[in-house]
This record gives sequence, structure tokens and C-alpha cells, in this order.
Amino acid sequence: MARHPFTADIRRTTRLPRGTEQRLDLVYGRETVPALWLTPSAPPGPRPAVLLLHGFSSSKERMAQAIGRALLARGVGSLALDLPFHGERVSASGGIPKNPLVLVGAWRGAVSEAREAVTWLAGQEDVDASRLGILGYSLGGFLALMTAADEPRLRAVALAAAGDLPDQTPYAAMVRGLVDPPRAARKLDGRPLLLVNGRRDTTTRPAQAERLFAAANEPKELVWYEGGHWPPPAAIDGAAEWLAGKLAVGGAG
Repeated sequence: MARHPFTADIRRTTRLPRGTEQRLDLVYGRETVPALWLTPSAPPGPRPAVLLLHGFSSSKERMAQAIGRALLARGVGSLALDLPFHGERVSASGGIPKNPLVLVGAWRGAVSEAREAVTWLAGQEDVDASRLGILGYSLGGFLALMTAADEPRLRAVALAAAGDLPDQTPYAAMVRGLVDPPRAARKLDGRPLLLVNGRRDTTTRPAQAERLFAAANEPKELVWYEGGHWPPPAAIDGAAEWLAGKLAVGGAG
């Protein structure tokens, strides 16, 4: 099947204190992926950019308003997508399906969309294609890891409230034949990985984060915050600072 890169239709442009927010429709084939594209006003010249993937039952707005704004303050652009069955895509799909096979197909489609988004980012005039990163939260962390495993253009990977499969995953051997977070983490092969996890998270439990961290190769960092599933502001700022550093804001790529 021929590959069709995203084209962007701009719906609205909003000035922000440190840059610009554009509400986009990223279109390829019959698919339309709503997105928020945040671009900093400084520093000048091609800048690093980060792809943002939200969690289950969330949306691009939450990612843009949290980590996107924190990245913007550090001179890093960000592109936040609505995943299938989420955000603005709920009304078109009728909601999140309960059929696990449909969900697996949707998440595979989400990884394909994320890779198309990387291609779109790399083609923007104000983006340095050699300084691209990805950050995913919860379900988005899993999808970000799957994307980065086979997308070498992503030079830094940050995952929040994400980890290995749960301990009691039904048909675990079969599931790992299709999706295996530790195997994906090993495929990063020298690209830096950050895990940001809550010590009291009951959705992604600490043991899941520890297993994923143990499987990954260096360089890697695991940062704990005292809280549950959603990271506090200090942890979000820390992840933004880490990405800005790894993508060499203000320095050579």
C-alpha cells in the first residue's frame, strides 16, 4: 500500500506568551487526526520538537496544556495528537470499543499515525529534524515506546506513568507475541530513555516501571514522584527539562 504523508489544515492560530498554538487537522488518505502544534517564539532558527501522546480516555488538550507548555517555555516545539476513539475523534467513532481485537487494531493504527506525525515534524521548516523526541503518558507511553522502537529519528524518549504489561495480563504469552514493552525498550539501543512514575500509582504499578527500566539499555533514568497516576507539576517540568537537555536546546544537535 502506498504511504501518504500527513497534510495539515490549519483551523485556528492562537498567540501564547512564549509562542504560537495552531489547531490542526492532519490528513492522510481517509484519516483525519486532530492535533495541537505549539511552536516557540525563541530561540531563532530550526528548533527541536517533541511528539506528545496522551493516555486512555484523555485528549491532546491535556498534553498540550501540561507538558506542551512546559516544553514551549524551554524553546521546544510540540505536536499533540488525538488518539483513535479519543478527543475530537470520539463523536466520529461512537466511543471507545470494548472488543479487544478492535482495540489492538486501533493501537496499531495509532503507532502508524505517530510515525506519520514524526515525518510531518521532520518536514517543517522551523524544526531541526535531527532533534526530535517523543513523550507518552500511560497508554500513550506504551504507544510512544512502540513508535520509537522502529523510528530512529526519535532521539530521546520520555514515558510518564508507563511500564511493562500488568502482572495478571490474560494470555500474557500470546499478548507478548504482539506487544512487548521490554523488547521495544531494548530496541532503543543507545537512545536516552526517561521513565517518570508514581510510587503510589495503582494503574501502572511501580513493579511494572521497574521491569521496563531493567530491560532497557543505557542511557536510562527512572524518576519517582510521590503520587498516583498523573504526575505533579514538578515531575512534568522535570521531564520537559530532560527532553530539552537531551535535544540540546541552545547547543549543537
